[in-house]
Amino acid sequence: MSATSLQHDVLIIGGGAAGLSAALRLPDHLRVALVCKGDLNEGSTYWAQGGMAAVLDSSDTVDSHVADTLVAGAGLCNPEAVHFTVSHSRRCVEWLVEQGVDFDLRHGASSEFHLAMEGGHSHRRIIHAADRTGRAISEVLTERVLAAANIDVFPHRVAVDLVTHEGRCEGAYILDRERDRVDLFQARAVVLATGGASKAYLYTSNPDGASGDGIAMAWRAGCRVANLEFNQFHPTCLYHPKAKSFLITEAIRGEGGKLRLPDGSQFMHNFDPRAELAPRDIVARAIDHEMKRLGVDCVFLDISHKPRAFLEEHFPTITSRCMELGIDIAREPIPVVPAAHYTCGGVIVDTAGRSDVSGLYVIGEASCTGLHGANRMASNSLLECIVFAESAAADIAATIAQCPPPQPAPPWDESQVTDSDEDVVISHNWDELRRFMWDYVGIVRTNKRLARAEHRIRLLQDEINEYYSNYKVSNDLLELRNLAMVAELMIRCAQARKESRGLHYTLDYPELLERAEDTVLTPEAPGADTPSIAR
Repeated sequence: MSATSLQHDVLIIGGGAAGLSAALRLPDHLRVALVCKGDLNEGSTYWAQGGMAAVLDSSDTVDSHVADTLVAGAGLCNPEAVHFTVSHSRRCVEWLVEQGVDFDLRHGASSEFHLAMEGGHSHRRIIHAADRTGRAISEVLTERVLAAANIDVFPHRVAVDLVTHEGRCEGAYILDRERDRVDLFQARAVVLATGGASKAYLYTSNPDGASGDGIAMAWRAGCRVANLEFNQFHPTCLYHPKAKSFLITEAIRGEGGKLRLPDGSQFMHNFDPRAELAPRDIVARAIDHEMKRLGVDCVFLDISHKPRAFLEEHFPTITSRCMELGIDIAREPIPVVPAAHYTCGGVIVDTAGRSDVSGLYVIGEASCTGLHGANRMASNSLLECIVFAESAAADIAATIAQCPPPQPAPPWDESQVTDSDEDVVISHNWDELRRFMWDYVGIVRTNKRLARAEHRIRLLQDEINEYYSNYKVSNDLLELRNLAMVAELMIRCAQARKESRGLHYTLDYPELLERAEDTVLTPEAPGADTPSIAR
């Protein structure tokens, strides 16, 4: 089946909270293409349990939320971006409610939200829908998108690379996984909402699609990236052979859950006066330290002092999933381990989501807005998705009439490649990459470990590039190529930071430098036209 060329006003790549919100925020007269890897509701948003941070309580303030975020970010947050995001939190919650998201209310209240407490926050400000907030948001926004006459949804498609002309982004080459062909999507504005890159690590809470696609594509198109050394490891993923990537929400600790060693003793008070409510980087390092000190496979999170009715009401997903695996959380603690969870750095953008390349916007986890700094505070990520989707859509709406139409671009050229008969190369390299990233670029780092990782990634990229040049593209090959690219950027950022700050902890530089600076990487040859045509 021959490839096709499709024309839209706006191309959005990614179907999570950021991509769905951006599509719905755009004016109805614009034709929008929304491309996603699988079906809608398969990305990270759908699995987000805890909730979304917002200033909603009368005793809370924007300044307080800003201050908490700045503290968690360890000196690297952009105060302007933080204030911009937090000050838009209430109206974004109101917009989600208007769309039909059914957030939990306080007992006996008809309009007052139940607000949870999470690590790093000084107030209860986490609005949620039990322990499946992401699912509630994703399902409602998906329903709205599918009903919108101006939005065309293209599932089961994987972006290969962006198309640029004279420094302007004008579309992307997209692999149709079902028809096994690469189509050309052209648009006057392109939005990357592709999520993070936590699948670069052996253990992660993220779904399989979190392979850093948008970050890698934007880098190849000429965008700067920043702060990719800051990879947040969620302290508590369920440790069970049948529990792939199942997260135990921060809210468990917010409601009084205690971390315990195998002998039942608590340990967090030895690491931070806030104990279980310390920021995630501190909790993850404490767990990692205790596991290595004792040589154990996991620690335990105990919420069994709470009544069963409370647990079933507030944490129904966790309660039922654990019970399926033979763990009764009302009677026994939950075995947990840290796992790669959130990519705090990404493509540098402003408060409108604009990247270095004209016409290219990056929102959500793929971006570096300045909100998170050296450590994302709990539940600020969903807020960032909704806020920057709104601002990017507003900027596109205000400027698209002045944007030139896309120039003619050649179809994807597969004349010099063949079908692969050695897919084992992809699976082997995938496993090797994720394992050495876990071992050498994980929760605790050293110069020697990073040097080893740098050496391995260079060799791996040579193999991947040779493979990419000779064989037809596939979903697995594209994800491996992108993961290797982002892994290299992570390693380079980690090597450049000669201190321990936030999520980046190195035994060679345990102290904090007096001056906090972003780690910024710039492509050597930015703005090359249609970067993937030359195969």
